[in-house]
Amino acid sequence: MNGRRWKVVGAVLVAALLLVAFVSRGGEIPVRAEKALREPIVNTISTNGKVEPLDNFEAHAPAPATVKRLFVHEGDTVKAGQKILRLDDANARADAARALARLKAAEADLAALKTGGTHEEVLDRQAGLVKARAERDSAQRNLQAMKELQRRGAASAAEVQEADNRFSKAQADVTALEQKQSSRYSGPEAAKVMAQAGEARAAYEAAQALLKNANVTAPRDGVAYSLPVREGQYVNAGDLLVQIADLKKLQVRAFVDEPEIGKLATGQPVNMKWDALPGRTWSGVLTRVPTTVTPRGTRTVGEITVGVENGDAKLLPNVNVSVTVTTARHANALTLSREAVHQENGKRFVFEVVKDKLQRKDVETGVMSLTRIEVTKGVGDGSQVALGAVTGQALKNGMEVRVIQR
Repeated sequence: MNGRRWKVVGAVLVAALLLVAFVSRGGEIPVRAEKALREPIVNTISTNGKVEPLDNFEAHAPAPATVKRLFVHEGDTVKAGQKILRLDDANARADAARALARLKAAEADLAALKTGGTHEEVLDRQAGLVKARAERDSAQRNLQAMKELQRRGAASAAEVQEADNRFSKAQADVTALEQKQSSRYSGPEAAKVMAQAGEARAAYEAAQALLKNANVTAPRDGVAYSLPVREGQYVNAGDLLVQIADLKKLQVRAFVDEPEIGKLATGQPVNMKWDALPGRTWSGVLTRVPTTVTPRGTRTVGEITVGVENGDAKLLPNVNVSVTVTTARHANALTLSREAVHQENGKRFVFEVVKDKLQRKDVETGVMSLTRIEVTKGVGDGSQVALGAVTGQALKNGMEVRVIQR
């Protein structure tokens, strides 16, 4: 069995050598070649992206609470203003009541700050000031009397000093009460009262906001495409309650490698495919091109967004899709295989087969696809261009060749 196999292999090799010897008789090199032809050519950039709603609404729990009632199911179509869910607002109502009480107390203190105190405090201070002034006046008269008695020799110096001390104390009491009345809530005390009033008002407004947000309604028409809670579930502040969007209008966010960014322009057509629905293609247009590049793993990329029409709402948010951006399209381009075009010192050229000889011709190129390249100058329609030597030799200008494969 092994001997027979080697005989077959040997026969094939001999036949190949005989073929090469035949086609290269007279020094001619066997080559593969093709003719330049007219055809549509398209340049594309392929990447992956993620689908997201174009105009997304999210509701989050304003505070720790329990989901009391759900009015819709995930995937339901909803109208603007429609109830989505209600949170248990018992704690919020209690917080609002306490906040209101604190606010009223703070507002009373604030009013007292502006008027010099409560009505009772004002009356007490006024009465105290009248009494202090009367005592001061009495002490002053007594001091004057003692001084007159001392002049007549009827009072001692010690008695006069005692009367003077009583008058000084009475005067100090009056001064202190007058200062207290004029600065009832001045300085740090006034700042404290105003801060307490501000905090109480903020707490009350926050409590009212919690009450308002206990009922979640749809802000616009759309689909409640994500409803990750159930009735009776406890949620923490900030937990996601619902996501609503118009699923007929989506966008795809994708990343393009830095060398490809220069080919991009807004308005370019884009096709997208989703593995979950094989054979289905969604169309869109490029709505935003990169404005900067960022490292992403081992790549340097720019971010693009694509507007997608999703009329039947079959394409879902948050899924991954393959993205193909068409950056250029020529309907009647003169093209060659990419292997036919060589490059040296920044110039591109081909080897045209003319009368069984290779002629090097410089060319200018345009749009490139994965396998074809547009030639805009240098060769004409139907020109026969060498692709490569069957023997593996390098092609050279003036080389005698025989075309054996087109």
